[in-house]
Amino acid sequence: MKWTNALSTRSSLEAAVKEVVEQAQQSLDAPADLGLVFISSAFASEYSRLMPLLQEYLSVPALIGCGGGGIIGMNRQSTTQEIEGEPALSLTLAHLPGVTVRAFHIPNEDLPDLDSAPNTWVDLIGVEPADQPQFILLSDPFTSGINDLIEGLDFAYPGASKIGGLASGSGIGSGIGLFSNYRLHRDGTVGLALSGNIIMETIVAQGCRPIGQTYHVSAGERNVVLGLEEQAIGCAKSRTPLEVLRELIQSLNEEDRQLAQNSLFVGVARDEFKQELDRGDFLIRTLLGVDPKAGAIAIGDRVRPGQRIQFHLRDARTSAEDLEMLLERYQRQASSTGLPAGVGALMFSCVGRGEGLYGKANFDSQLFNQYLKNIPLSGFFCNGEIGPVCGSTFLHGYTSVFGICRQL
Repeated sequence: MKWTNALSTRSSLEAAVKEVVEQAQQSLDAPADLGLVFISSAFASEYSRLMPLLQEYLSVPALIGCGGGGIIGMNRQSTTQEIEGEPALSLTLAHLPGVTVRAFHIPNEDLPDLDSAPNTWVDLIGVEPADQPQFILLSDPFTSGINDLIEGLDFAYPGASKIGGLASGSGIGSGIGLFSNYRLHRDGTVGLALSGNIIMETIVAQGCRPIGQTYHVSAGERNVVLGLEEQAIGCAKSRTPLEVLRELIQSLNEEDRQLAQNSLFVGVARDEFKQELDRGDFLIRTLLGVDPKAGAIAIGDRVRPGQRIQFHLRDARTSAEDLEMLLERYQRQASSTGLPAGVGALMFSCVGRGEGLYGKANFDSQLFNQYLKNIPLSGFFCNGEIGPVCGSTFLHGYTSVFGICRQL
């Protein structure tokens, strides 16, 4: 198995295509079975020209890609670069013996009803669950029905890794581009199903740290939390979320109190039975608003009585610590198992991270390469990131999702 990436920052699309194809093919030195292309939204007016240009220089049986406000790839010095807001083109090629690769495009109108049987989703993708596929998904942020799609894929392919992101632009009105097998699409989802001699392991860095204690939801409706229950020895007292939140903020130091004004989130525990909860056990969701009269809060997900939640804060330092902790844990587990090392990796990072969060470029990608050396990395900055938490797949925000591919 071989995996390589090439990155070009040329302002001419023709020159950029020629450069990445030449570099990638020379580096791979084997027939390519898979291609992934990420193009800067600085080229948005030229998206229709990308596939004809690629087809002129490159022949690969399965290829997908999309446009993004920032592009991630490897420069000529084999160093990871995150190019934000400027012209960039990233091309990944992979030689995958023993792997079946299927590329697909799913328009929103083709999505089955969520009440449909699993075989309806299997027919849509064209890959049997017994083949244990791994999925890469790139979606239009406006019309793809991505939440329904990932819920359906989890239903039909339980346990399969699913990662990806929503295409992004450089601003309001910039065009969205999705690419599949040398065709341009403006809506839906494009994807790859990889099955056979391959496994894709995931790291989902949500970039938050918990504050206060964990509470049980005592009353809730749809996405509104109406009551929280503090579990104390011998008693359980229910209070309004606003009461809990006010008390919590008063207990914080001045720095965290300031941070809570703009960067307060809610973590929903995914494992109902795990007693000691860690950072990776929570699905981080946005705090949408507060109802002062009812003392209720609204969050960016459905809640139900009995679930456990904990408030979280997010900032640059926390995001860095969170990613470093997860990378260190992955490196340690990979070393202890003695399994083959990863040959290639993908990174799907929120447009709210990058230089705007950290104050310097290339932070997440170079931290990845510090812990997982000599693994070609590519990807883009997304309008939403797709990745698993505790075995289920979700659409995230402010997150960096990594998929690390290796042989079985």
